[in-house]
Amino acid sequence: MSTIESITLMLALVYSTSLLYWSGKKWGALVSGTLLVGATLASFFWPLLLILLVSVLVVTAVGQYRPAFATAEARPNTIREFSQHFFALSMLLVGVQYAINAGLLYAGETPWLMRPDVGDAFLPIAGGIELKAILTLGLWDQNHPAAVMMLCVVLLTGVLCKRAFCGWACPLGLAGEYLYKLRKRVIKAELLPPAWLDWPLRMLKYLLLIALFALVISMPSNSIPHYLSGNYHKVADLKMAAFFLMPSMVALICFGVIFALAAWRRQGFCRYICPYGALLGLVSFLSPFKIRRDSQHCLIETKGMKCDKCTRACPANISVHTQKDIRSDECQACMRCVSACPKKEALQLSTRNGINLSTRGLLIILLTVMFMVPLFAYVGGYWHSQTPDNIKMELIQKLDRIGH
Repeated sequence: MSTIESITLMLALVYSTSLLYWSGKKWGALVSGTLLVGATLASFFWPLLLILLVSVLVVTAVGQYRPAFATAEARPNTIREFSQHFFALSMLLVGVQYAINAGLLYAGETPWLMRPDVGDAFLPIAGGIELKAILTLGLWDQNHPAAVMMLCVVLLTGVLCKRAFCGWACPLGLAGEYLYKLRKRVIKAELLPPAWLDWPLRMLKYLLLIALFALVISMPSNSIPHYLSGNYHKVADLKMAAFFLMPSMVALICFGVIFALAAWRRQGFCRYICPYGALLGLVSFLSPFKIRRDSQHCLIETKGMKCDKCTRACPANISVHTQKDIRSDECQACMRCVSACPKKEALQLSTRNGINLSTRGLLIILLTVMFMVPLFAYVGGYWHSQTPDNIKMELIQKLDRIGH
């Protein structure tokens, strides 16, 4: 596991531990800050040792879990924005490290900076094929094992906490927010499409998802071992990097459309294009947690007021104030509606039997899943790529000639 991956892992796990132990206590910020700095410094020298140490702390924290800590609220929007920028910064550092590693390989030099395996998260098709290999053949890929692990991580977050990955972790979602805000400074109108156009546009991401599924499902199981051991799969990450760093004209047009959608309407990319969002939207229906409106506390029923603050706060334009349970595939569990509600008890992210999940509790689950699963994969030997650097140096010189 690379240094940057170790640092990110440490910060996430220590922060989630601090949320459990020191929520709402004045001296908690000092203790948490000290641990974060210590984790950062120690990661440069003893990443694995510190990973195991913090893992013990997290397990201990969960074992001594106090419901008051999980249900306490502290500026939900601030916590979510911190989470989004944390993940964006982490991916930026990973991208820089990956670019340096790939540049050294291209120059024919043995990399002095380790390749961050978490970059395989951008290989969803490879992850799907690897998952099929595991389920049908019991075969684990050795070239990009992190791809299937990160695919499973994202799916698990959808089952446990809806599309929280989209609303709390996805760097593309955060970039879209900034593009939208920039556009609003120039053109203040919302520019929302009419309902007859919005629905077909929303289906685009599902068509893309179906196309990706078709690629995975159509590959015969008996040909998967040959594919996984082939040259294309060995350099799939480098092909992906070249696509972004040296895009064709068609790719540039696609990027332009994506940026225009993100600026046109809030969460435009997530709503219309992102196949990962489509997948999580479907998986989120399995989550026991839903945004639920309690009519016994809502001002609409109790006071007869025309309150729609929750709906106006929703970036996906879901009509929250007219529904009892929000079952939309567009709900990202961002908790903006919960934060906007003037009656705390009226709107909650909860299960059908009344178990509430606070902003802090949601972030704890998200951080634990996204960082503990890769940790266990790393310790178990299912994370690091086994492709030798000399093979990569040889293949990267003929990257444009390597096909399926």
